[in-house]
Amino acid sequence: MQTQTAPIDEQRLQDFLGKAVTDLSAAVTCANILVGAKLGLYGAMAGAGPVSPGTVAQKTGTNERLVHEWLNNQAAAGYVSYDADTGRFELPAEHAAALTDEDSPAFIAGIYDSLAAIWRADGRLARGFRDGTGMGWHEHDPRLFVGTERFFRPGYRTNLTTSWIPALDGVEEKLQRGAIVADVGCDHGASTIIMAQAYPLSRFYGFDYHAGSIETARERAAVAGVSERVTFDVAAAQDIPARDLDLVCFFDCLHDMGDPVGAARPRATRSSPTAPCCSSSPWPTTRSRTT
Repeated sequence: MQTQTAPIDEQRLQDFLGKAVTDLSAAVTCANILVGAKLGLYGAMAGAGPVSPGTVAQKTGTNERLVHEWLNNQAAAGYVSYDADTGRFELPAEHAAALTDEDSPAFIAGIYDSLAAIWRADGRLARGFRDGTGMGWHEHDPRLFVGTERFFRPGYRTNLTTSWIPALDGVEEKLQRGAIVADVGCDHGASTIIMAQAYPLSRFYGFDYHAGSIETARERAAVAGVSERVTFDVAAAQDIPARDLDLVCFFDCLHDMGDPVGAARPRATRSSPTAPCCSSSPWPTTRSRTT
C-alpha cells in the first residue's frame, strides 16, 4: 500500500529553510565569539576606535588573514561595525561592555563557554532522551561551570546586596548585625563570597553536590579574604547539615535540580521558623543539575 504524502508548499519550505540557515549562521557566530573572546580579539578592539585586521592581529599575536575572516563574520552578525571606505572595523563601546568588561552588569561572554559545553554533551543528552535519566551537573564539560559563573557573577555583583537582599523585609538589618546564611547550589561560590564581603558580621555556608566546584569556591574564598567566615561543603540540597539559619538562598539553581520541591522542602524544618528564602533567576539559564 503506497503512503500518500502531503503536497509541499514551496513558499513555506523556502521560509523554513531561511530560518534554518539563519539559525545555523547564528550558531557559527557563537563559535566565533568564543574564539574571539579567548584570543583577546575583542579586548584588542575595545576603546581603540576603527582598526585594521592587521592591527588586531598584531596586538593579539594572531594570523592576519584569519582575523580578517573573523572580523567579516562579526561585522555581518552586527557585533562590530565596518567602514567600507577605510576597510576598518570598530567595536562599539556598548558591545565592548558586554564582551570584554567582566565588571559590567551587561557582561555576557561567559555564556559562550557554557554553549560549548552543551555541544560536548550531545551524546549524553541523547542517551537521556532514550532512558529518561537526567544529566548531572558533574557530567558536563568543565567549561559549563566556568561559563555559568562568569555569566551570572556580574548580576550578583550588581544586584545581590544592593537590591535583592534589601527587598526582603528585615533581612539586610539582620545580616548587618550578624546572621547565619546557607547558599544552596553555590557552584564556585560567587554569590556566597559577595554576601560575605558585604556583611562582615555574618556567617556563610555554601553547599553544592559537585566536589570540583566546592574546591574552587574554597580557593576563591581564600583569595577574597573571607575564609574565616565562609565554609564550603559538598552536600546535595536535601542533605545540608541541620542548623539554625536566618537566610536560605538558591541562586539560579533550584529550577534546574532534579527534584526542586524536595530540595526546598527541608528548609522549612532546618531553618528558623521565620527564615526567608532568596531565589533568583535574572536570565534564562543553561544549567542542568540533579541532586
